[in-house]
Amino acid sequence: MRDPKQKAARAHKPRRFSMLDKLRKRYRWSWLLWVALSAYLFLPALPSIRRSSSSSDPEPRPGVRIYAYDLPPRFNRAWVDADPRCARHLFAAEVAVHEALLLRQRRSGLRAEEADLFLVPVYVSCNFSTPTGLPSLAHARGMLAEAVDLVRADMPYWNRSDGADHVFVASHDFGACFHPMEDVAIAAGIPEFLKRSILLQTFGVQGRHTCQEVDHVVIPPHVLPEVARELPEPEKAHQDIFAFFRGKMEVHPKNMSGHFYSKKVRTELLQLYGRNRKFYLKRKQYDGYRSEMARSLFCLCPLGWAPWSPRLVESVLLGCIPVIIADNIRLPFPDVLRWPDISLQVAERDLASLEAVLDHVVATNLTTIQKNLWDPVKRRALVFDRPMEEGDATWQVLKELEAKLDRLRQQGRKS
Repeated sequence: MRDPKQKAARAHKPRRFSMLDKLRKRYRWSWLLWVALSAYLFLPALPSIRRSSSSSDPEPRPGVRIYAYDLPPRFNRAWVDADPRCARHLFAAEVAVHEALLLRQRRSGLRAEEADLFLVPVYVSCNFSTPTGLPSLAHARGMLAEAVDLVRADMPYWNRSDGADHVFVASHDFGACFHPMEDVAIAAGIPEFLKRSILLQTFGVQGRHTCQEVDHVVIPPHVLPEVARELPEPEKAHQDIFAFFRGKMEVHPKNMSGHFYSKKVRTELLQLYGRNRKFYLKRKQYDGYRSEMARSLFCLCPLGWAPWSPRLVESVLLGCIPVIIADNIRLPFPDVLRWPDISLQVAERDLASLEAVLDHVVATNLTTIQKNLWDPVKRRALVFDRPMEEGDATWQVLKELEAKLDRLRQQGRKS
């Protein structure tokens, strides 16, 4: 027969465990309440730390605040809808910058009255009506003038500064002079209504020039971001071509208008090195030319009508050392790119010495230049990502504009 005391003891045990469970639950809820209160009090300070320490943050926030005007579609989006080339060709920085800043503006909730600067988004490079298929700029001045009239009439910000805090993109041969021939561009000059504004332009030279006598930032020509990803990483590429150029090389460079294309530089390249087996020079177009660039040690980047060329960007993205043949050219984002460390510059008058210059580099500091060139930070700085990414071309534009604003504010305090 079982002892009734043991039976009574067993009957009381569940009550003891039940009490322990209650105590555990009570402490558990107290602990959770403490964690929640700590998170409420201390976590608001953490996002800024995460943002500064993470290189993969998809929405970096430089200090400058730019508000993109909401213009009627005929000034911008209608052109892209009509022809996809508008957002993909070498002048498409005007589209890429607008789209990146507009997305940033929507995500941040920026209002016009909070802005430091104002973007006037007009796509003037999307009229592919010429017989050659290249964009026509004949309508550029009229379109921009109409947009400025609209902004001036509908918003208060242009009139308070006479446009000095407004930004335009002029990604054409000679910037806001809006013509591919230098003498015609100089004669036309920059429209008066743009002369107090800030221009983002691919054109830049050392010294004075009519087409840059305005506050401006030199930006890279547009190259699709996927170019950097479509071929093997540069350090893994098999480079079996010594020096490469594919493009327009006129046997007789004087065209029907009496202008000498490339100031005869490309013609001289063909004459000097067209039969040299170390130089891979081709005049015909080829859709796969980027694979040829990726196979090359040196990519020649001679001037065309203007000093700049998309080859500058393509060669860096593909790990081919740019050989810049364009006297007095100013290059984008020099503080980040450090162009003397990743490229060569050969004077237009020194083409006869080009082979000797390249041979000397191979014998001395080729490995050093390639190591600098293959830095992902440099490749990223030349690409307009959408949305903007930390360190990309739009990011670099914002940093340059931020520096301009800082200088202006310091000058204002001194005066």
